[in-house]
Amino acid sequence: MSETRDPRPRRRRLSRTALGLLVLIAVIGYFAVQRYSNGGMGAPYCTATATGAGSASEGTAQSYEMSPEQAANAATIAAVGIAKGLPDRAVTIALATAMQESALRNLDHGDRDSLGLFQQRPSQGWGTPEQIMDPVYSAGIFYDRLAEIKGYTRLPLTVAAQKVQLSGFPQAYAKHETDATVVTAAFGDNGTGALACSGPAPSAPGDPAKVKAELSRAFGKEALYEVRDGAPGGRSAPGPVREAEVSVQLKPGGGAAAEARRGRAMAHWAVAHARELGIARVSYGMRAWVSGKDGDEWEFKGGRGGKDGDGDPHNAGPGEVRIFVAR
Repeated sequence: MSETRDPRPRRRRLSRTALGLLVLIAVIGYFAVQRYSNGGMGAPYCTATATGAGSASEGTAQSYEMSPEQAANAATIAAVGIAKGLPDRAVTIALATAMQESALRNLDHGDRDSLGLFQQRPSQGWGTPEQIMDPVYSAGIFYDRLAEIKGYTRLPLTVAAQKVQLSGFPQAYAKHETDATVVTAAFGDNGTGALACSGPAPSAPGDPAKVKAELSRAFGKEALYEVRDGAPGGRSAPGPVREAEVSVQLKPGGGAAAEARRGRAMAHWAVAHARELGIARVSYGMRAWVSGKDGDEWEFKGGRGGKDGDGDPHNAGPGEVRIFVAR
């Protein structure tokens, strides 16, 4: 006599599968709402974009998303390399290394006594724990050791990074090369990339003095011809936040391309640090980024003295980066 199979276990399995799919859809929906609610002003995030970066064909756009913390650390790594006059290849090697070692987070722990963005070890002569936990210092000493490697720009990224890091997993750096190249283009390459960060306009005041101090630490005082405050209490950015201006006049040197590279890097550094420093908007050349507005992208605004959509003088003159800090 044949045995009749009870269909109920199958129905239960189907029910569990359906429940799992519903949970997955709910989770995806939650994060979508967090990211895109309120006109895209949900959970803050940053996107580096570049055209034709790395192995991509010409005209192909690539992107890499980061948290504000990761973007700020990436901006510091790029700033230090550019301040040292190193090529974009050095910045890419440094960024790929930090992506692998810490996921661009300034970790206070690691394997044995490893610390910071690059998981450098005090016991191996990288510096004190306090120094290594300073992103400017840790990036600087990484570049110093990289620059000692003869012909490092011609080496495969994995080889160059390994000669500095002496990692137990040297091949791991290679998988980050494309993303690191995109981020490098956003900060340093002349015109092929950009960084934009989402999130609401600052609700708390920033400190212009701190912005100036952090700019000088990252790029070096010798890179800044002049840093000055604009008149405080000017017209608000979109929303109820009033502003004070920090205007940076770049020090000439290295030719027009080098000056443009520093200017672009400073402008994108300000965008990356906007959340922690209370920066409401940034202008460089004929483009401007406004926190909480314009889809978080850089927008063309016209020449210096032009008016943005709110009737506010917004744009920077030649060799100038304008940073507007919430008051």
